[in-house]
Amino acid sequence: MRNPAFSDAAFKSGSTVPGAVSTAQLEEMYQRPSEERMTIDDSIRKSAAAFGILVLGAVVGWLTMPAVPLLWVGAGIVGIVLAFVNIFKKQPSGALVLSYAAAQGVFLGGISAFYEAQYPGIVMQAVIATLCVVGVTLWLFASGKVRASKKATKVFLVALIGYALFSIINVVLSLTGVVADPWGLRTGVEIFGIPLGIVLGILAVLLGAYSLVLDFDFIKQGVDNAAPKAYGWRGAFGIMLTVIWLYLEILRLIAIARD
Repeated sequence: MRNPAFSDAAFKSGSTVPGAVSTAQLEEMYQRPSEERMTIDDSIRKSAAAFGILVLGAVVGWLTMPAVPLLWVGAGIVGIVLAFVNIFKKQPSGALVLSYAAAQGVFLGGISAFYEAQYPGIVMQAVIATLCVVGVTLWLFASGKVRASKKATKVFLVALIGYALFSIINVVLSLTGVVADPWGLRTGVEIFGIPLGIVLGILAVLLGAYSLVLDFDFIKQGVDNAAPKAYGWRGAFGIMLTVIWLYLEILRLIAIARD
């Protein structure tokens, strides 16, 4: 999800926009007034606003799930559409990012309430685990112990595509009745006595952690290269997209482990 004006490395699948910086572009960047440039503080404010709306939406989804069970399903579909719109839109839009946050918030609230009814206490466990992963990843990145690299990003993209293909096949097998287990191949297949879903869940968490590194690196590169201030919204969207994915994967991982 990098700006073509300052990106020179591969980014996450679906949001990779490689490009080169010309002399004219570089000169225009640094002649831009400071208040129009992307900053860490502004990116944090935008991220906080997006996550605030996400939480409010989650409250709505949680409270309305028993009475209007299809609301969170519809919100999830809307969230997917808005995610692709934000990914492929050339110029970041704060309104679209906040709309995505609201829709995904309702979806997360509804699906969390569903899981909580099946596995009491699971939501708190998933929230704490997600915060731990995000906090540790941020600390490692801020301290310089972890950085994005072209080689690691290539491995990440290959693993991500493989995981996505497995997930699609697993859903198809479950919906068509080929696999009777509600978790599909995730619990129907075991590796040394461990359900495949737990192994894949751990892999997904690691992929999510590296995805966060890419999100943090995007913001860092944007600030270093004096990217337009609006790109703070793209940074906020990237972090939110990854955190939502992480939470859902951890939620499923805990559910499989508790089963």
